[in-house]
Amino acid sequence: MIMDDSKRIEMFLDGSPFAVVGASTDRAKYGNKVLRVYQQNSREVYPVNPRAQEIEGLKAYADLASLPVVPHGISIITPPAVTEQVIEEAGELGVTHAWMQPGAES
Repeated sequence: MIMDDSKRIEMFLDGSPFAVVGASTDRAKYGNKVLRVYQQNSREVYPVNPRAQEIEGLKAYADLASLPVVPHGISIITPPAVTEQVIEEAGELGVTHAWMQPGAES
């Protein structure tokens, strides 16, 4: 079945919770901006960054497997080599939706 982009976006946003892989403590970086958009829209979201303890008042997790729940969707803001590992881990955990920021794809 072929879906148009608006349907794919709707399916991504219809679920919960979300994780931002590559979340950043730097408010100027996309990894932080994406996290804040989820927060501003009252979405349950988990930051994933192995070097941070907390981002935007939320506990940060080292990887997807460390999250307390399996997220419905993940936003990926990482270099392509890391993105490949993230997608593999997400598939193993049963994550059903992934959104790759431009530059993250391989």
